[in-house]
Amino acid sequence: MSEVHTYKVRSAWSGNRQGTGTINGDGLSSKISVPNNLDGPGVGTNPEELLLGAASGCYVITLAIILSNRKVPYTRLELESEGFVVDDGGLRFDRIEHRPTIYVDQPVDHEKISLYAEQAEHACMVSSALRGNVQVTVHPQVLMEPARTT
Repeated sequence: MSEVHTYKVRSAWSGNRQGTGTINGDGLSSKISVPNNLDGPGVGTNPEELLLGAASGCYVITLAIILSNRKVPYTRLELESEGFVVDDGGLRFDRIEHRPTIYVDQPVDHEKISLYAEQAEHACMVSSALRGNVQVTVHPQVLMEPARTT
């Protein structure tokens, strides 16, 4: 039998296209509006950033879990994600590119880590929800950093 997890957010809005609103959840509290580049006031965040943030957060957490499970000795992860919205008669998310940087302090198999980075995209729940509608790609980079002294 499947286990069901639920999540809730509350949103409120005042005004028209130039209006503003709020979105709140257990770990989320932000003002929202139409972004500047879509002729809005650019107050707080917007649906485009929230969708990209969900994809980015899910991906980096999934990557951390996979690397930990595979005993990859990484010291930290950094992720830059970029979302591409096209206007072809209506706005739509076209693609998301994740560019993770995986820092290690000892020699590792870069090809295996790149494979794990790809696996994380396929295992990420948000990427799975987007699949078929939004192309998500991964461009990993593995960097050696000096051992830390304490």
